[in-house]
Amino acid sequence: MSKKLIRFDWAIKRLLRNKANFVVLEGFLSELLFDSIKIEQILESESNQDYDDDKFNRVDILTHNSKNELIIIEIQSTYEIDYFHRMAYGVSKSISENLKLGQKYSEIKKVISINIVYFDLGQGQDYIYRGKTDFKGLHQNDILGLSEKQKQTFVKQEVADIFPEYYLLKVNQFNDIAKDTLDEWVYFLKNSEVKDDFKAKGLKEANEVLDIMRLEKEDQYGYNRYLDSLHLKASEVFSLQSEAEYKVREDEKIEIAKTGIIEGLSNELISKLTGLTIEKIQELRNETDN
Repeated sequence: MSKKLIRFDWAIKRLLRNKANFVVLEGFLSELLFDSIKIEQILESESNQDYDDDKFNRVDILTHNSKNELIIIEIQSTYEIDYFHRMAYGVSKSISENLKLGQKYSEIKKVISINIVYFDLGQGQDYIYRGKTDFKGLHQNDILGLSEKQKQTFVKQEVADIFPEYYLLKVNQFNDIAKDTLDEWVYFLKNSEVKDDFKAKGLKEANEVLDIMRLEKEDQYGYNRYLDSLHLKASEVFSLQSEAEYKVREDEKIEIAKTGIIEGLSNELISKLTGLTIEKIQELRNETDN
């Protein structure tokens, strides 16, 4: 048995910023990063404030963990062709915002960017991708490492430990078969459900905290409005796609009709071949004659 829970993207903006509920986010991050993550605080910055023009679309949260690392969690519901660029911008902005005037470059915090998307981004068969920065030799094919002095000074083991790290979860590409605890989290992100046999960190708490029935009336109203907005967004995207496909089909029909006119076919035959009206074909014929 499992019950329908509040969507993670809404909860992360309304419920999971509460310190008492950090355990849910900590569980998710611990499973994804294969580490025991402790959130120290939720940071507020220009990049994670609510704005009227995108509050139903973009969700992001900036956290600071016990390792002095910045973790961005961002959720995108609708298609954005340049989402990779936005990932890069978000990381760059977090780095610059969190380096105070006069601080050394060595005090730059490592940023972990976690992106949960509900559309197909790029080309790839997996549903979880990790990106990090390595420097590879063009001639020796070796990976550039830190010197022993740098390791001691920066308390890092690899050059990649200094640079930003990216995680991309393509939720809709998951096949709903949870083979491990990380998959259990992806199942929840996709379906807003926690199965009774799930063992992943944070999901037991999520099953309680994100129970729709526990919401105050005002929050229930806000949550239902959010769901409505997602349906509206999906309908808008579908409509735009349908219109674009229809336009392509119409253009193809017109090109076929023009070819038929040049080849001397009758209006009636061209109409049967393309589905265009006799009036439209005659109009094209007049244009061709002119």
